[in-house]
Amino acid sequence: KLFIDTGKDEVFSLIQALNIRVTLTPVLPTRALRSDLTIFMNEWRPMFSRFHVIIVKDPDLKEELKIPEGFNLDVYGKPDIDQVVGSSTSILFSGYSCRYFGYLVSRKKYIISVDDDCLPARDPKGFWVDAVAQHISNLTNPATPFFFNTLYDPYAEGADFVRGYPFSLRGGVKCALSCGLWLNLADHDAPTQALKARQRNSRYVDAVMTVPARSLIPISGINIAFEREAVGPALVPALKLAGEGKCRWETMEDIWSGLCVKIVCDHLGLGVKTGLPYIWRTDRGDPIASLKKEWEGVKLMEDVIPFFQSVRLPREATTVEECIIEVANAVKERLGSMDPVFARAAKAMLDWVKLWQSVGSSS
Repeated sequence: KLFIDTGKDEVFSLIQALNIRVTLTPVLPTRALRSDLTIFMNEWRPMFSRFHVIIVKDPDLKEELKIPEGFNLDVYGKPDIDQVVGSSTSILFSGYSCRYFGYLVSRKKYIISVDDDCLPARDPKGFWVDAVAQHISNLTNPATPFFFNTLYDPYAEGADFVRGYPFSLRGGVKCALSCGLWLNLADHDAPTQALKARQRNSRYVDAVMTVPARSLIPISGINIAFEREAVGPALVPALKLAGEGKCRWETMEDIWSGLCVKIVCDHLGLGVKTGLPYIWRTDRGDPIASLKKEWEGVKLMEDVIPFFQSVRLPREATTVEECIIEVANAVKERLGSMDPVFARAAKAMLDWVKLWQSVGSSS
């Protein structure tokens, strides 16, 4: 971008000859609660203006989106979703799940997903946090899931492997997923938020760590980045609560998606990192009203977690798509009779794989 700003023809010719391409897409899901993205986009302009941006409009959002100029972006709405995936499908790209359509149609190597109720954060010294740069640093440096380093990320500046760390494991593995954190409003469930309505997260921990293999984490789509070809099909919009709403704690799809992608990463020997970068989260909502909508999901998790802890994928599953098919079949067999939501999730996972193979894998 710096070279392009010179405006010189010889520079343009050189860039064209080198075939330099931007390898990252920020995906911004919009919900039926928010149509004016002016403040959001302007706050993120220093980071997002450098890249191609995909904005996915919630199909339930009736108002036109208000987006400031100066961005290289594509906006997808309900007509685009229906044209690509069809109007009758078990996969519902509504609410927070509309982000998955952006994952499907993007062709960039790296994808960053940020909710429209989040803004850039400041570090303890008052400097703006470049969430894009930190996510890319996480993804382009190896992960260490098979032996925990007590100095956290050994590849970070000023860090290294501690005494006793096996040299045979110091090369690490590919990091496929980066899970950022957030300041201000923490990602509590509705019961916790209702009890601690005034609690805010002000702790900025300057660290990145690899999540150990066989350890599950509740990944949130609020602030994540991933290598699309490595794990894209494993991020599945599958589990939909019957009465879920438009607030973050009224949904469970990203929790389910995170459990799926983590066991796939463990099986394929890929890494998942968590920690930096931080963003600032502003969304609130009414946690008391949300209790009725999320309580079903809170109860389901007591069966979901033991299931994912016990899942072991066969050696024959060597691709992400094959892994998700195996997980979907296990969900149908072991959880399907417990609650209809699991049978629907299993079908949505299989449909997602077919959709990814037909749409997501095309050039």
